[in-house]
Amino acid sequence: MPTLVHAFDWPDRVVVGTVGMPGSRTFYLQAREGTRTASVVLEKEQSAVLAETIERVLDELMEEPDNRWSVPAEVPAELVDDGPLDLPVEEEFRTGSMRLSWDPRTAQVVVEAFPLVDDDELDPDDDDEPEPAEALVVRMPVGTARAFAQRTRAVVRSGRPQCPRCGAPIDPDGHECVLPDEA
Repeated sequence: MPTLVHAFDWPDRVVVGTVGMPGSRTFYLQAREGTRTASVVLEKEQSAVLAETIERVLDELMEEPDNRWSVPAEVPAELVDDGPLDLPVEEEFRTGSMRLSWDPRTAQVVVEAFPLVDDDELDPDDDDEPEPAEALVVRMPVGTARAFAQRTRAVVRSGRPQCPRCGAPIDPDGHECVLPDEA
C-alpha cells in the first residue's frame, strides 16, 4: 500500500503547540498551507530535540563561507508566531521516528515525521524496514525554520515550573523533592 504523504512544500504556517494543562499537555507539530492543515502528535522530548537540531543545522549553514543561503542569526520579527494551534486540532498520527535534512536547491530545512510503529505489527522474520502508512513532510525556508525552533523551545519550557532544589517538575499539588545524594 502506498504511503499517504501530507506534504507542505511552502507552508503558510508551521508550529509546535500544545493542548492541555502543564503536566498533561499533548504536543503537536502542525502545518498549514492555504486551507489544508495537518497535525501530528509529538513527545515533549521529540519537540525539544527537533528544535535543537534545526538550530544546529542553521548555525552550521551560517558558518559556511559567504552564508550563501542568507541564514539569519536571529528570528526575523515578521516570522514570529506566538498564536495558538489552528482549530480544530485533528491528529493524523502519533510520531515515532523523524528525519531532518537540508535541501540546498530550495534553501529549506525538511522535517519528515513517521507514525509510531507498534512492535506487534512487525514481522520478526522480515529484515526490511516496513513502509510507513503515512508521513508528514514539511519544508521550511531558513527564516521560518529559525522562528519554528525558537517557538518550539519556548513551548517546551512553558510547562510545569522546575523545583529549584532538585530540578524535577512541580505539579499543581506540589512534589516530593529527592536530591541526588539522598537517593
